[in-house]
Amino acid sequence: MFDALQDKFQRVFKTLRGQAVLNEQLVDETLHDVRLALLEADVNVKVVKELLARVRVRALGEEVRASFTPAQEVVRIVRDELIQILGGEAALLTFSKEYPTVILLVGLQGSGKTTTAGKLARWLATKRRRPILVSTDVYRPAAREQLAIIAKAVEIPCFAGEGITSPIELAMAARKDAADRGHDVLIVDTAGRLHIDEQMMQEVSELRTRLRPSEVLLVADAMIGQDAVRSAQEFHERLGTSGVILTKLDGDARGGAALSMHHVTGQPIKFIGVGEKYDALEIFYPERIISRILGMGDMLSLIEKAEQTIDKQKALEVQRKIVTDTFTLEDFRDQLRQMRKLGPVDQMMGMLPKVGIFKDAGKMRVDEKELVHIEAIIDSMTARERANHEIINGKRRKRIARGSGTSVQLVNQVLKQFVQTKRMMKTLGRGIFGRQLSGWKMPVGTGGAA
Repeated sequence: MFDALQDKFQRVFKTLRGQAVLNEQLVDETLHDVRLALLEADVNVKVVKELLARVRVRALGEEVRASFTPAQEVVRIVRDELIQILGGEAALLTFSKEYPTVILLVGLQGSGKTTTAGKLARWLATKRRRPILVSTDVYRPAAREQLAIIAKAVEIPCFAGEGITSPIELAMAARKDAADRGHDVLIVDTAGRLHIDEQMMQEVSELRTRLRPSEVLLVADAMIGQDAVRSAQEFHERLGTSGVILTKLDGDARGGAALSMHHVTGQPIKFIGVGEKYDALEIFYPERIISRILGMGDMLSLIEKAEQTIDKQKALEVQRKIVTDTFTLEDFRDQLRQMRKLGPVDQMMGMLPKVGIFKDAGKMRVDEKELVHIEAIIDSMTARERANHEIINGKRRKRIARGSGTSVQLVNQVLKQFVQTKRMMKTLGRGIFGRQLSGWKMPVGTGGAA
């Protein structure tokens, strides 16, 4: 996500680091490079022009702060202006006082609308809401069945409406059913078309009039770039949309649609789809997105993911084992499983700030199959071997390789990686984890302080 733009910005700002004075020539040269970076990322030309005009005025008009270098000052100004381009603050969902709140999803065919309906329902369920789904797409073969399958996968009820063939009647029946059964949110997945046509707009317009939804969200495919921005503008002009959900942003390395959408259409991006799994839907935080693009990382999102996924009691136990040097291969395997629950590893790496030891973290490409192989290797060990890796000799390594369907070389690599990880975690643990274990005393002779 935003990989290409991130790399270009890093190169642009790198040339500024050796400069002692921020003058007009330096600002213009920097903004020229920023302009090229944004245009190559498929950002709307009008957006680029207005952004750079404001950055130039501020860069030349503001006194460089004593604590900032010229490079840091330019980065700060660019960051502030980019955040404003994206809307400034996160735009949250609006809920009605009367049950159920109706959320109408609209968009072109192929934008990922039906899958997004399931993702949104799952996200709402994690926020202690009681959503229900309904599809009013009576035209596309098996469209309603597709939503029913997704609803089952995310464990959310789906109104079937058997025998009803009118989109309006389906939606109204679903709303009544939701109210009768105590569901507080009704998500309506509407029919899409390959292009915006009068029939579709008329149908959606009538649905809006009859349902009086709290939200009309356009689901747009980020991969199509400025075409997504243009369709968003047309949908808003015709229907009065209240926000946008950008899908497939994990596959859009440029990010032009995301950076242009709010400024061109006036509508906020409320959610972004960052993967194929049903939990891969995130609130769109402008400040966090820009921090990622500028290489500052997104530690808040990473921490939130960790808090939702990682068992705190198990984490505390791992800390204790690290400090007492009792961390085993079984613990190592469990930590890998926890890490995989957070999402794609390279996506997690992309949230780290591009400084120090994390400088190249975002460029790392981790094959998920390798993690599966590591788990298989550890699973093929006996309990005694997992508890004491030093007893694993050549004969045992051959047996483990056969049992896991891998090679002795890979078994050797896993054992070496475990030893290195354990050593590194032990070093960090004495300085960091030891202080976090409140009330727990460090055993005498381990080299740390209580």
